[in-house]
Amino acid sequence: MSLFAMGFLLVILQPSTGQFPRACANTESLLTKECCPPWDGDGSPCGELSRRGSCQNILLSQAPLGPQFPFSGVDDREDWPSVFYNRTCKCEGNFMGFNCGECKFGFSGLNCTERRLRTRRNIFQLTTSEKDKFLAYLNLAKNTPSQDYVIATGTYTQMNNGSNPMFININVYDVFVWMHYYASRDTLLGGSNVWRDIDFAHEAPGFLPWHRVFLLMWEREIQKITGDENFTIPYWDWRDAEDCVVCTDEYMGGRHPTNPNLLSPASFFSSWQVICTRSEEYNSQQALCNATGEGPILRNPGNNDKSRTPRLPSSAEVEFCLSLTQYESGPMDKMANYSFRNTLEGFADPRTAISNVSQSGLHNALHIYMNGSMSQVQGSANDPIFVLHHAFVDSIFEQWLRRHRPMLEVYPAANAPIGHNRENYMVPFIPLYRNGEFFKPSRELGYDYEYLQEPELDSFQEFLIPYLEQARQIWAWLVGAAVIGGIVTAVLTGLVLACRKKRRGTSSEIQPLLTESEDYNNISYQSNF
Repeated sequence: MSLFAMGFLLVILQPSTGQFPRACANTESLLTKECCPPWDGDGSPCGELSRRGSCQNILLSQAPLGPQFPFSGVDDREDWPSVFYNRTCKCEGNFMGFNCGECKFGFSGLNCTERRLRTRRNIFQLTTSEKDKFLAYLNLAKNTPSQDYVIATGTYTQMNNGSNPMFININVYDVFVWMHYYASRDTLLGGSNVWRDIDFAHEAPGFLPWHRVFLLMWEREIQKITGDENFTIPYWDWRDAEDCVVCTDEYMGGRHPTNPNLLSPASFFSSWQVICTRSEEYNSQQALCNATGEGPILRNPGNNDKSRTPRLPSSAEVEFCLSLTQYESGPMDKMANYSFRNTLEGFADPRTAISNVSQSGLHNALHIYMNGSMSQVQGSANDPIFVLHHAFVDSIFEQWLRRHRPMLEVYPAANAPIGHNRENYMVPFIPLYRNGEFFKPSRELGYDYEYLQEPELDSFQEFLIPYLEQARQIWAWLVGAAVIGGIVTAVLTGLVLACRKKRRGTSSEIQPLLTESEDYNNISYQSNF
């Protein structure tokens, strides 16, 4: 990949580590299929000596998949991450990370016991210094080698089943570009054959949880390289926008004065090199993207195919989407009707919720409208507008969760396209995250949106949130238990009264004992909810 100075480029290309954890990108880890790196705090795998976690076998979901992918054993991403590793760190309590060295999203402190809530803000509500700091952070990420992750440049088979590791270093920003590419790339079937109807991050139920994790991880990496623990991704509220108002040199880069497909040279984004954009070339070579620079960011907003996307989405379309009560429906792919997910993703008409793949609405509309690097799925994260856009899409998902308050069971457990069932691990994240783990309100994950903020909760209410959520998930069982408890109490009360009535005619010697026991009738065993 191309960077600003040759000396820095040489540093980038030195052997190192990546989205495959650096400590696991070696022959021993691949041959033993174990990724349980030591935690620096005590030197033990997964921080086991400090009771942070332990190395355990991966438990894969056995739920049936949908019919969209008719193969088995041909793609490294099947049953992720078992082709590469079948033992990883299982962290305890609020610990997280590939070596249990970090805190779960929403927690902080030495022992990860302090709850923390950060707020994502509208980019146009940032002060000039806040906005400039955000842009500087983006550029820093593009020019800083990742200390924790490397990327794979070959399939497991091309690595001789682990005996010949193929990994290279990559900068922090491009780690995430590569992850987005890797999750959505085609399956290589050998020769010149590929299977295109596969995507572990789009066109199915996992679209929203996957991008939620993606943004959380991206946010955390920026916090780590800058030391700014308060950093959050800003969002662009594109509802009813008449044009790309962030496409200026003050923000995400204006239009080039002589070439409308390029960015203005006054924006430092104009010097960025894109990666992972040549899917047909990779397919013909049966190869993976190796993060080589492939040219500048392309963007020509508004000069897109108007028959597919006539304009940017409206407030009315977003509100209609939010009114849909079903998260997923039917085949659970881009043909799903009346599906909130499919309508928000943009494969269903945002006025009727009927699938229409010839049109691009809501989320997809913004990608098509940008008419450049953003418009090609695998390489769309190259354009930094991607994070602003997806932060706002995530906020719409958050609105829907708060409005409809779905139980976890609403997220499909089975028969979704490959990789999208509730208990499937998301590709290509290590540490491992299941789809269902992020089908929950953002406040439980440690962040909120400025325009969705509710009155502040006191510490006691914050403490109760996870327990109230658990109670809500099992409310039907609790009500049933209360009813059964009431019936049992009534029966026992009747038996006690009958016994008392019968014993009133007995001798006085046993009357005092009966009198002493009368207090038991005042005890209630009914559940209170």
